[in-house]
Amino acid sequence: MSGDTTVELIWFAGALTLVISALVARRIKLADGIKMALAWGAIFALVFLAIWTFQVARGG
Repeated sequence: MSGDTTVELIWFAGALTLVISALVARRIKLADGIKMALAWGAIFALVFLAIWTFQVARGG
């Protein structure tokens, strides 16, 4: 593992810890948390699909 990979892994772990702690502090029900996670996953998938489609249409 290189130094850059280690730093990225630490950053990702810290960011994930902040997100999880915020959700735990709000005491969100498991079902509501799953719904929100699916909604965010769908949003990111649609954005990725739109960017990918735009790149394909431009010939890149």
